[in-house]
Amino acid sequence: MSAPTEIPAENDADIDTPEAASGDTQVTQTALIPAEYLYPFVLVTTLFALWGFANNYTDPLVRAFKEIFLISNFESSLVQLAFYGGYGTMAIPAALVIRKYSFKTGIIVGLALYAIGALLTIPASLMMAFWLFLISFYILTFGLAFLETAANPYILSMGPEQSATRRLNFAQAFNPVGTLTGMFVASTLILPYLDVAEFRNEYTTVEVAAEDGTTSRVLKPEFEGQLPSVVDGAVGSAMEELRENDPERFSAMQSHDLGVVRLPYVAIAAVVLGVMLMFVFSKMPDTGRSEAPISTGQLIKNLTTARYIGGVLAQGVYVGAQIMTWTFTIHYGMTLLGMSAAEAQNWNILANVIFLVSRFAWTFTLKYVNAGTLLACLAAAGAALSCGAVFVQGMAGMYCLVAVSACLGVMFPTIYGLALDGLTVDDAKLGSAGLIVAIVGGALLPPLQGSIIDGGTVVVFGQTLEGVRASYLLPAGCLALVIFYGVFMAFQKPQAPATGEAA
Repeated sequence: MSAPTEIPAENDADIDTPEAASGDTQVTQTALIPAEYLYPFVLVTTLFALWGFANNYTDPLVRAFKEIFLISNFESSLVQLAFYGGYGTMAIPAALVIRKYSFKTGIIVGLALYAIGALLTIPASLMMAFWLFLISFYILTFGLAFLETAANPYILSMGPEQSATRRLNFAQAFNPVGTLTGMFVASTLILPYLDVAEFRNEYTTVEVAAEDGTTSRVLKPEFEGQLPSVVDGAVGSAMEELRENDPERFSAMQSHDLGVVRLPYVAIAAVVLGVMLMFVFSKMPDTGRSEAPISTGQLIKNLTTARYIGGVLAQGVYVGAQIMTWTFTIHYGMTLLGMSAAEAQNWNILANVIFLVSRFAWTFTLKYVNAGTLLACLAAAGAALSCGAVFVQGMAGMYCLVAVSACLGVMFPTIYGLALDGLTVDDAKLGSAGLIVAIVGGALLPPLQGSIIDGGTVVVFGQTLEGVRASYLLPAGCLALVIFYGVFMAFQKPQAPATGEAA
């Protein structure tokens, strides 16, 4: 095992001295990724894309499952409860395994659990059992908890301490490659081919012929001028009637659609198993094992700081805001703007393209701007844009919603790095688990947003708003809390290494 090294998190970590950290311009050049770590860095970075795919392919399924199983928005959002609940369950056990064995061991276990969870969608779809899908997602994210608990501090340790946070932000910048792939698969290969989408199309539109002999589909007269939310409710009622009056046809629709949904999970399981074999046969830096006993008292002392606890809380509400923003974009587009599921998902894809580009841009900015300051400014802008999605009507509201993603790009790795600043490698392994447990915010908050949507109209400041619109006050409030952590960290100096027995 390599000697313990401190893990800084200040974006100004290139700055050598306290005076420079306070605002002077003395800067030293440090290698972002030393040559000896290049192959391990590339291999570990592939994991960021893999869990990105799982996260963002699952998001559109919240809406799809609502229609396939004819359940409420609250019930369909249990997909996110199960998915992100796996992080909260497994992050701490993952940290203990990694500490006793190695980062490599934790990654291999994580990839195995990822594949098992993905493959469980096969019996879930064949049995047409929503509860079994929830179990498969829960187990899948056991694997993701191992991967994130291992990969984030592993990347931090692959090079100079001074460039640790920028290195993590750079690796995290490849996460949206996976998220965009997941969204693209959902938008182009899944949602348009669901029978429930065809049923909606046939129920609400009629084919008309133009003078040039071409045909197109237009809204039926009874739906013209109706709010999209009214049309949405009518489609739901029609499907419930189909289930009652023609259960065989409804069951055939379910079976077909669940078969379509499972295909990407089977494919990603094969990819994950392939990556797992690469890790099994690759020589990786061994910086994860520690035989030293855990000094509970010293560990608690090192982790019970405003920096760390505030980081865990900020991470929880940030993840909740991100998941809510993306999960219900489809609902926003379909219910408020009359889009199809595939059309609304395309706006989600655009949001993630913006997320990807902004992550690279903000990672570069972090070299020159205090991390806490940038975090606070981005959170403030994101909260304002979320409010725009609530109060601005028409497509302008969708533009605001999509633009929120430009503010989210570097929040996760920046909060992560700030919270672990000054910890030894061993303490950071267990401290990392707390930050991964915080991802449970993505499990708890979407069902609350779903219940707001189910509740119908909401009066806010004397203005009557549709439930979908009003629900985006939740991510706005979450980002407002992130502002406080960013402002607090903007006035903190980089921490000296924690003292005492390595945890």
